[in-house]
Amino acid sequence: MFKYNCLNAISEAGLKSLSSDFVKTDDVNEAEAILVRSAAMHDMEFSDNLLAVARAGAGVNNIPLDKCAEKGIVVFNTPGANANGVKELVIAAMILTSRNLIAANGWVNENKDDENIGKTMEKAKSKFAGREVKGKKLGVIGLGAIGVLVANAASSLGMEVIGCDPFLSVQNALNLSRKVKLVKERDEVFRTCDYITVHVPLLDDTKEMINADTISMMKDGVIILNFARDLLVKEDAVIEGLASGKIAGYATDFPSVKLANTKGVVAFPHLGASTTESEDNCAVMAAAEITDYLENGNIRNSVNFPACDMGVCSQAGRIAVLHKNVPNIISGLTTVFGQSGINIDKMMNQSRGEYAYSIIDIDKAGAKDIADEIATKEGILKVRVIK
Repeated sequence: MFKYNCLNAISEAGLKSLSSDFVKTDDVNEAEAILVRSAAMHDMEFSDNLLAVARAGAGVNNIPLDKCAEKGIVVFNTPGANANGVKELVIAAMILTSRNLIAANGWVNENKDDENIGKTMEKAKSKFAGREVKGKKLGVIGLGAIGVLVANAASSLGMEVIGCDPFLSVQNALNLSRKVKLVKERDEVFRTCDYITVHVPLLDDTKEMINADTISMMKDGVIILNFARDLLVKEDAVIEGLASGKIAGYATDFPSVKLANTKGVVAFPHLGASTTESEDNCAVMAAAEITDYLENGNIRNSVNFPACDMGVCSQAGRIAVLHKNVPNIISGLTTVFGQSGINIDKMMNQSRGEYAYSIIDIDKAGAKDIADEIATKEGILKVRVIK
């Protein structure tokens, strides 16, 4: 029986997908798994019982990843589970901005008590003339789960789409429409596109990638969309670009006081994943990740340990070892098995940065004694007997 705790309200769709081997507890200190959305965890003290944290969403800024890794706590997220919700918001924002619909709706609200609004609007509507997206060029920087969906949707609207992602995965490449042209450099997107949307993680290479220099490369009247991370864009440079007319519109899911008071900005209160479907999808995916890890020892979509999957154990026993990625750990593990007279039937080891993970299947009983011995070795973070 596994105990889990929810730091935030988690969709019932996800909780119901957990097997009868999982029971909810209100005491976080006795939980072996935590499900979380936005709750801040940096100041939390983690009990030795805790094995996994699953973030029902993509961003993990609220979780202390290194602290968890040092305690042998695997942190999962749910990449792609909310991709469709974000895609729909990006496409909606692009059209809202392109057609000046937010300002037009504002005029209606301001004049809602005008008995002659039907006549006055004919004179007013010229101020809100926009442009159609069909036939225009959209640049998509970052072709992960969301970027691919945005690129494909824009292509189906009749846009000419170019994408840029030096780390494009095989799976995402297969999912990408053949109509989307791939380019190697972001500068080509900046120079040639009427609309630019960013869908990349926040890294040293991507921080403030939209700035005064890159904006100067862009076409006059460009529309920029940022529904990925606020710090991908240098706010003051965008505000200056809007004031000069270089930028025709900026749509974002990350409002600030400055942006909220800038003409030409269409901002939303971080609504990308705020749909019932996205919340359900994220919760179901998070539940599946912690289930597979706790029951089988498999790691999928971890952000602090490597992926490692040996399927369901069909042997006499399985031992899972979280450890530092340093020399001689693996030889030390195999030595323990050899000295115990137990044969390793199958073994998998994967590493990621400073940390590594090993799963070992054995052909006869005795896993607990071996696990206790392994736990005493230097560089071992946590050892579990799965079966």
